[in-house]
Amino acid sequence: MGYEEIGASALFIEDQKPPKRCGHMSGKQVIPPEQMAEKIQAAVAARSNSDFFILARTDAREPHGIADALDRGRRYLEAGADGIYVEGAESKDELVEIGKSFQGVPLATSILERGGITPWLPPEELHGLGFDMILYPTTVLFRAVFAMQRALAGLLRGQPLPTEESVDLDAFEHIVDMPKSAAIENRFTKRHEKKGVVQQIRHVLSGQ
Repeated sequence: MGYEEIGASALFIEDQKPPKRCGHMSGKQVIPPEQMAEKIQAAVAARSNSDFFILARTDAREPHGIADALDRGRRYLEAGADGIYVEGAESKDELVEIGKSFQGVPLATSILERGGITPWLPPEELHGLGFDMILYPTTVLFRAVFAMQRALAGLLRGQPLPTEESVDLDAFEHIVDMPKSAAIENRFTKRHEKKGVVQQIRHVLSGQ
């Protein structure tokens, strides 16, 4: 499997039809469960290491309801998936039902903290319901966008950068490990300069 060759240790395969949509958006469509099961079987057959983890995701909750999503999860396990990812649970009761339906099976869910349809629960509570993998796909992104909006608004108002909302240059250089980058740059710059000097000496000795 190509993903194994590049060093990946896991992947998830989903049953959405293209064009793909975020699992917390409406209007999703899913392929027949038999077709998804074949995709999983093909992935299982293709992997060379049984430790490579295959997570089967279903987006059937929104278009077909929680019962269909759970049934698909069972089919995907029978096809060889190592874990189940039922996307788009709409209540705590549904999260509880998912956990009970797949006891002992590695489970994943995603939480969109602003605008998502799955309720936010503390990680320890989700773990208690049976979820081993909790995805927060927009938490950092939404905060970063908000910070950029505030920064740009401040520039438009002609305000300096607030010290409590930013790192300084020294901290930034530490975060991105500037000394390491500079060392690599100096190493190869000196090599290039040395090569240039050698070429100049050769030209002089050759009478050119």
